[in-house]
This record gives sequence, structure tokens and C-alpha cells, in this order.
Amino acid sequence: MLEALDKGVKGGVWFSLIDKVYRPRVLAAAWQHVKRKGQAVGSDQQSVQQFESKLEPNLAKLETELRTGNYEPRPIRRTYIPKPESKEKRPLGIPAVRDRVVQTALKMVIEPIFEKQFIDTSFGFRPGKGCKDALKRVEQLLKAGYTWVVDADLRSYFESIGHKRLMADVRQRIADQRVLDLIESFLKQQILDQMQSWTPEAGSPQGAVISPLLSNIYLHEMDKAMKMAGYEMVRYADDFIILCKSRQEAEAALSQVTKLVEQRELILHSDKTSLVDTCQADEGFEFLGYRFENGTRRPRKKSLKRFKDTIRSKTRRSNGRSMAQIVADVSRTNKGWFEYFKHSHRTTFKPLDGWIRRRFRSILRGYDKQKGISRGWDNRRWPNQYFGDLGYFSLYDAHCALLQSS
Repeated sequence: MLEALDKGVKGGVWFSLIDKVYRPRVLAAAWQHVKRKGQAVGSDQQSVQQFESKLEPNLAKLETELRTGNYEPRPIRRTYIPKPESKEKRPLGIPAVRDRVVQTALKMVIEPIFEKQFIDTSFGFRPGKGCKDALKRVEQLLKAGYTWVVDADLRSYFESIGHKRLMADVRQRIADQRVLDLIESFLKQQILDQMQSWTPEAGSPQGAVISPLLSNIYLHEMDKAMKMAGYEMVRYADDFIILCKSRQEAEAALSQVTKLVEQRELILHSDKTSLVDTCQADEGFEFLGYRFENGTRRPRKKSLKRFKDTIRSKTRRSNGRSMAQIVADVSRTNKGWFEYFKHSHRTTFKPLDGWIRRRFRSILRGYDKQKGISRGWDNRRWPNQYFGDLGYFSLYDAHCALLQSS
């Protein structure tokens, strides 16, 4: 396939792919990926462990069903997760383990075909690309004078993907009818929400392995049109911004992208789409967890709240753990958070360290049967070095070390 991708196939369309999907080696590799990704059960209530207990016959059965055309996906289990800073909940669709294996195998086969055509304005759910690459591109454009920003938001994107239009996009590269039928079967999988069930007429469920790739295919024409028009767009999945050098250019870009979105049968969220002049004091925009404002970037309020809520859950006064255990647990969280937000403005980190240490000292006061939060004398009883000796990962010190290494 890689050789064919380099040389190209006749007409740019692939006719024979299904045999690569059900190939035992591909299914085995897909299984390993599913096993690493998570333990969620689908509508059939079969766990990853149960599937693995009869792994060989389960994979052999999938191979036979795909080869003979008898494979049918099971209903998707609908669940909901809370949206940050909102009373709304985001719907997730959890396919059965067996269907996640097939979707992964399908994705392994067709993703290289579409990756060959995707352009560099798209960063989400793509091999070798990620949030940090998108953020780096935003920084580059801002420094190059692209200070007017179209901050856009697609309303309910994954639920709004049009099946007919998506399949037409897929057919531009794939002509293997059995693969096309397989993709369509995943789009039309029955959804099971407690005692209710229905067949969706639009959308690709968040939580399905194949959905991120299909979502990128669906927005590729928009990416391409904006690039051909000369606009600097940075997109991560359904979250995108357009960076411009003037208000006039930004207004034209918003008009252009609105038309393209409507052609895709999608809607821009009017309350969450705006033009921002980043040269104006206190004007900024949010993208991938960061707030860009006054030439700096910091964690947005939602990101800080989520981080603090996690720390609060690990530093309750009554937790039954030693301070060394608490410090180790918090330090793991700090390391992960810092790895993503380490490029924030330098004033971000010291206040957070101080807030975390105050919570540590309040716990130590509780050990001594003292009530209330940490006070001035506590800073001398348990100085910063005390927590450093216990292995505390200081966000401020880590940032200073990063600046020195840079």
C-alpha cells in the first residue's frame, strides 16, 4: 500500500481493500490497539478481558464474517459525560469490543489513503500531529503579524455530519463497495440509550474509533478551499481559528468559511463565533485549552478550574494518607499538566505552587489537630523545602529550568 501510495493508483481511486481489512495480521494488530485504549463495554456488555479470553476464535470469527460479507456491527451504547463549565452533557457512543477491533482494522487500511491528501492546516487526530503542533503554528502566525482572529465554533459537529455527503467524499478515493458498505454500516449503527433505540440519520458518534478520521474527511474540502483562498486557518478536529492581518481580511474570511460550513450542512455557533483584534488590550481568544491575550498565552479559566478541581480531590484534609503519598500523587498531576501548559506566561506557575503548598500545610495542621487553613507561622514550620524534600514537583522550578535550557 505504501508503495502504491507513492506511485499512485489508477485515477487515484482504490478498488480492492476489504481483503486487507480482514487479514489476520491486521485484525491482530487492531486488537492490540483496542486492548491498550480502554476497558469500556458496549451494548453487548462484553468486556475486553472476556473478548481476550477467547481471542483466537473471536478474531477468526470476525475474519470469516468480513470475508463472507456477513459482518454486522452491534448497537452502540450511548452514555454521557459532563461538559466543563456547563449543565449540558456531551453524548458518547461506545461500540462493542468486536466492533472497535473492526473499526481499528478499517482505519489502519484507509487512513494512509486520506492522509496523503490532507493538508497542513489540520492537526487533530492525525499521525505525527497534535495540539502542540497546532499551538506552535498559532504562535508563529501571531508573531508574523496575523493579529486579527476569526474565532469560530461549529455547533454539534459530530452529530451533524451528513451521511450522503460524507460517503460521496469517501467515494472520491475508495471504490471497493464492501469497504463503502462497511463504513456506511458504522454510520447507521443502531444507538441504544437505556431503554430507547434508534438509527441515526446524520452524525458519526464520538467514541467510535473511525469517527475522528471520518470527521477529518468531512472537513477536508473546507480546509482545501480556505487554503486556496489564501487564508491561514488552524484546525484541530471541529475547533478552528483563522488568523488574518486586518479586520477587512478577517471579515472576508468569516464570510467565506460561513458559506463553506453551510455547504457541508453544518452551522457556526453564532454566540461563540467572533472577530478578535489581539492588539487591543484585554481582547483575546481561546484555543485548545489556552487563552491568547496581550501577546501572551495562559491556561484558560476552564483549564485552570479543571486542574484545581483535580488537586482539591487529592488534597482533602481527611484522606488517610501520609504527606509523602499526597505529594507524590499531586506531583504526578503537576508533571502531566506542566507538560501541556509549560509554554504559558511565566506568571502562571508561582501562584499555583503557592496555592498547592497552602493545601499541603492545611493538611499538616489537621494532623496536629489544628483547625482552619494554613497561616503565616505554618510557612516557617513547613517551608517550601520541606515539600521539595518529599519530592514535590514545583511548576515554577520546572518552568525556570525550561527557560534556562532554552
